Amino acid sequence: MMPTPGFPPHTLDPEGTPIWITDLASDAPNHILHVVRGIEPAEALERLGAKTRLMQPCELPDARPDEWTSLPCAALGMDPGSSAALLAGRVGEWTFVYDDSGFTFDDAAKALSADGRMAATSVFSVNGDASLTYAVDGKQVAWVDVDGLALEEDLPRMPAELRAAFEAAGTVEEEVLEPGEADSAITMRAVCALAGLPLTLSALRQVPLVVLPFG
Repeated sequence: MMPTPGFPPHTLDPEGTPIWITDLASDAPNHILHVVRGIEPAEALERLGAKTRLMQPCELPDARPDEWTSLPCAALGMDPGSSAALLAGRVGEWTFVYDDSGFTFDDAAKALSADGRMAATSVFSVNGDASLTYAVDGKQVAWVDVDGLALEEDLPRMPAELRAAFEAAGTVEEEVLEPGEADSAITMRAVCALAGLPLTLSALRQVPLVVLPFG
């Protein structure tokens, strides 16, 4: 598969999902990626409602123990489904929080973007539903539902930063899609492009990470 414009070779899986997200996730993911600029992981987790007293440094395991367990869940030694595992780190100006179970959804981008910040949240459900919320200074600026996304019409209407992220995300060819039609992984790519996160799992392991249970 040819890399999309904003992603180097070997940073996407065959379906176009950022490879570090695929490597973190269980085989049937129902997960969320949050990004926010200008705050540390502990504050991001607190804004999402997490109990930061439960936060601990994280060294990701070498491999997942089974198909149902994400790497952050394995790092905590939890049974899958008992609660969400939140993994957070900072790369440059941007902090990310990966939620392996989709627990941190309601108004997350608005909470993260409070006090003049920029934030985005990408949701992917086990049913293949995908969306992105973009917020600035505590207010939702854009919501993108992949099922209703028409790139030629919608990209010009997006805020400049978000439009650039979607342009960097590009599209992935699939037999069931028309050429140029948005695929279900485009919002995960867009969030990673926005925050400068075209990573591999080995690169992620070089980032200081924290993890905690949620819910």
